[in-house]
Amino acid sequence: MRFILSFLGLLLTPQVVVLRRRFDSEKVFRVKVQNENQLNDLKDLASMIQLDFWHPHSVHHVLIGKEVDFRVSSDQTNFAEKFLEQNQMQYKILFHNLQEEIEKQFDGGKLFRKKYSYTRYNEWEKITAWMERMANKNPKLISKIEIGKTYEERPMYVLKVGKQSGQKKVIFMDCGVHAREWISPAFCQWFVKEAVRTYRIDKDMTKLLDNMNFYVLPVFNIDGYVWSWTKDRMWRKNRSNNSNSDCIGTDLNRNFKASWGLDTEDRLHDPCEPVYCGSSAESEPETKAVTSFIRAHLACIKGYITIHAYSQMLLFPYGYTEEKAPNHGKLNELAKEAVDALYSLYNTNYVYGAIATTIYPCSGTSVDWAYDEGIKYSFVFELRDRGQYNFLLPESQIKPTCKETMLAIKVIANHIVSTVQ
Repeated sequence: MRFILSFLGLLLTPQVVVLRRRFDSEKVFRVKVQNENQLNDLKDLASMIQLDFWHPHSVHHVLIGKEVDFRVSSDQTNFAEKFLEQNQMQYKILFHNLQEEIEKQFDGGKLFRKKYSYTRYNEWEKITAWMERMANKNPKLISKIEIGKTYEERPMYVLKVGKQSGQKKVIFMDCGVHAREWISPAFCQWFVKEAVRTYRIDKDMTKLLDNMNFYVLPVFNIDGYVWSWTKDRMWRKNRSNNSNSDCIGTDLNRNFKASWGLDTEDRLHDPCEPVYCGSSAESEPETKAVTSFIRAHLACIKGYITIHAYSQMLLFPYGYTEEKAPNHGKLNELAKEAVDALYSLYNTNYVYGAIATTIYPCSGTSVDWAYDEGIKYSFVFELRDRGQYNFLLPESQIKPTCKETMLAIKVIANHIVSTVQ
């Protein structure tokens, strides 16, 4: 009887159930904006229906003569197509059914999907177990350090990679700032694996690990990453609540104290915007954990690398101003050397340059913050591709993407270990 009453109580109690979002018949458009009128037309469209901007991340970053990618829900695609045609805007549809493309992303084989794999996208639980395994199996090369907790109280760990003796130069590298950029965490895992596998075999890696350490944060935005696996594949921000708003999350790459919140159109201060910068600089526990850790190790951190996707770019400060960084020439020269090395493997073309003048101005970014803190070799990678797959890079491209990116990372790291004091 008690069981029956308990069961009835469960039936009568309101249950909050969040189902995994599907994207059936949703489309992704690519539009080339030809002139000022078309730019204004696109802004009008964005004000009439909800557009999820993929590249660039906001309608306010769209430039004349450049392409823009955005997602449209299934019930608004006909309206969007008619609007573009009526305004004679050049466009093509990249994805006709986004849900199908999401499912195609998992092309790494159907067998043994519950096992961890470097050539598949791994859920957060697999990544945490992998970190523990790597630290336990390789105690002379890897140690695991907790640097804080996320908004949802998940522990954040960095892996210290390198010979565990003496004070050395350090590169801090993070992946997975934006939840939907799955190729990014895949690269950080690949990097750690290759460091361990090739130490004492590859002379460049051996030199690096003997003379410097890497602090690797495999997933920066853990809560968002989990949400992108379990509820919404296209989620970008973290999962913090915002006061006076039903909209969830902050863009962690707009939450750093580097001209934070600098925005003439207030979109950064709208919690419903994908680029919402938070209530204040370092308002988010994830940002605070990273900045506190880096500040505590500033004396030895000589390089900062953050991994994003997509668009095949290697960028450096500044983003918040078009003024050149004091060592712009060195950064530009090193970026060119890095992308040339990357190109040498599969002929993958990368653009390189300062953020504000190469893509668009943006404030509150981690790479600008790191640079302003004194880390003068600070870079952001935007990995594959340039629009065929966008955020849905298939698992079959993880290995080539990671292999070519390793070459670029080695160039930057070798420069730091050899020349930077």
